[in-house]
Amino acid sequence: MTERLLALVENCVDRRVLVIGDLIADEFIYGAVSRVSREAPVLILKYDTTEIVAGGAGNAANNVAALGGRPTIAGLAGNDPEGKRMLAAFPAIVDRRLVVRSPQYRTPVKTRILAGGIHSAKQQVVRIDRETGWPLDARLSRAFARKLAPALAECDAVVLSDYGSGLVTPALAATVRRGVRALKRKRAVPVLLDSRYRLLEYRGLTTCTPNESEVEQVLGVRIADDPQVLEASGRTLLSRTGMESVLITRGSRGMALFERRRPTTHIPIYGSDEVADVTGAGDTVIATMALGLAAGGTFVEAARLANYAGGLVVMKRGTATVTAAELSQAIEQDSPAS
Repeated sequence: MTERLLALVENCVDRRVLVIGDLIADEFIYGAVSRVSREAPVLILKYDTTEIVAGGAGNAANNVAALGGRPTIAGLAGNDPEGKRMLAAFPAIVDRRLVVRSPQYRTPVKTRILAGGIHSAKQQVVRIDRETGWPLDARLSRAFARKLAPALAECDAVVLSDYGSGLVTPALAATVRRGVRALKRKRAVPVLLDSRYRLLEYRGLTTCTPNESEVEQVLGVRIADDPQVLEASGRTLLSRTGMESVLITRGSRGMALFERRRPTTHIPIYGSDEVADVTGAGDTVIATMALGLAAGGTFVEAARLANYAGGLVVMKRGTATVTAAELSQAIEQDSPAS
């Protein structure tokens, strides 16, 4: 298995992944604790610096790039300062030609304020979310879908990143599914879904990667340490979505992969369960899974790669990525021979 996974990491290089979804500007404001305010029992931070990087679908695209793939990002961005800085933060390898710019659209921003001492790690104090303020209608989503046809013809995998703005819809997903099926490739182009709020509305895609809390929310269950509830939940998602597989990420409990007519694969957590930051970990998982499938891996192999990548990225702070070298090193260190 070790040699096979290492070969897949090498085969991820130059695989083309189309990432369609909600672009979010992740803003990090760093400061050092100065003193307690006299006005209220709150800390006063001495401002240090501000950083803006791409979150949401943008973070998934960045993870594809870090692993050696060739990502194309498709989404919406405003002409506001946050949108401009977010797009400028992409590495050159990320193709941004399918990012639609609109002066009426306000780029969603997640501002995280982090504080700490000079010699200590910065800890998140508060997060401020600024939504788009512009609900997207179905006509815009359909028009957006029509622009994707040329990119679909060139890609080896598609990632749909639905953070709830209304851009990614079940109708758009169906258009993408029909588009990749019409390509008649020797190996089918996988279509992967990450949907925060309406997973059960999507049908017939290749796989989805919900976390355990999202599964509990959509199914109205409590999984915790109950293997029977976990098994029933995974099988229910397979049945109701018509997907070929479902990968449930479980934090410190690892992952559970469900496939049709196959026993469930339980993958233990890689690394320490003392995580530094879970920001964007789901984007890393789906990006790695997409590349693994595009490189010719099975669902189990791609899920194992995603598990290693997820274990690595949560040990980094902020909206982070995992490189191919880091992924290969983790696989080698975790092998039985090591």
